[in-house]
Amino acid sequence: MYMIETKDLVKKFDNTVAVDGVSLKIQEGDIFGLLGPNGAGKSTTINMICDLLTPTSGEILIQGNKIGTMKNTIGYIPQSLAVYNEFTAYENLRFFGQIYNVRGKELNKNINDALEFTGLTEVRNKKAKTFSGGMLRRLNIACALVHRPQIVIMDEPTVGIDPQSRNHIMNAIRKMNEENVTVVYTSHYMEEIEILCNNISIIDGGKVIANGTKEELRNLITDKDTLSISVDNLYHIDVEELKKIKGVADVRVEDMNLEITSQKNSYNLNELLRYILDKGVRASNIGYKEVTLETVFLSLTGKKLRD
Repeated sequence: MYMIETKDLVKKFDNTVAVDGVSLKIQEGDIFGLLGPNGAGKSTTINMICDLLTPTSGEILIQGNKIGTMKNTIGYIPQSLAVYNEFTAYENLRFFGQIYNVRGKELNKNINDALEFTGLTEVRNKKAKTFSGGMLRRLNIACALVHRPQIVIMDEPTVGIDPQSRNHIMNAIRKMNEENVTVVYTSHYMEEIEILCNNISIIDGGKVIANGTKEELRNLITDKDTLSISVDNLYHIDVEELKKIKGVADVRVEDMNLEITSQKNSYNLNELLRYILDKGVRASNIGYKEVTLETVFLSLTGKKLRD
């Protein structure tokens, strides 16, 4: 039995198909990364799992049960802040705890634990409108945790915050996971997914295009090597000519850097350098890139994560 399972999930808005047959299987204790460019269908999928949107078709099971009976199992941390500015941190937590029917001594204990967990105990009686961006993000998290959910869904929880708050949130996620809380995590910061998540799904165009561990996803593109070359002048470089060199599958230009992806074992380094040098262009910082999660993402989607 999975903590979260979606089966052929579809969501249409008029004639637009936002989610197109998404099937996910999320194990208990996972930190599960959901990756995709803007408009890929991530947030729509999350909103359906949280029962905030009704699927056009398909099925969602939480611990083997239909979603409507399992709402209290989930804590949702939306990308947009969902706190009340005129309430204190304590009042926000009390309000959200009561929504989940937590009362009395249990509620007070949960509030204190959530404040301590997010590093907000000392500002418990200050109004949210006085908080920094990082503190508001942490309060957002505390509100989702006050009813002690078994599943926490985090949609871009570190957007626009300072490094100290980001580190605090990352450490909090690890601590939650150590306590066997299942975490579903989306982020525009690829390094966060790479550091935190043990299983990942990549969504593009409303469809799941890849599933697996980081190692399994890297293995999807191990038939290619990416060569990085810094150059002093791009004016004389013709990308289409580079693509005609034996084995070259793709060429990307970023600032004054060429990233040339070739089929593995093409042995075309000399030919690539000869082309560049023959154009009177100086080359430096030449080396093959490690296959990272970002490399996989670009290879599968052809897009940057923020596209």
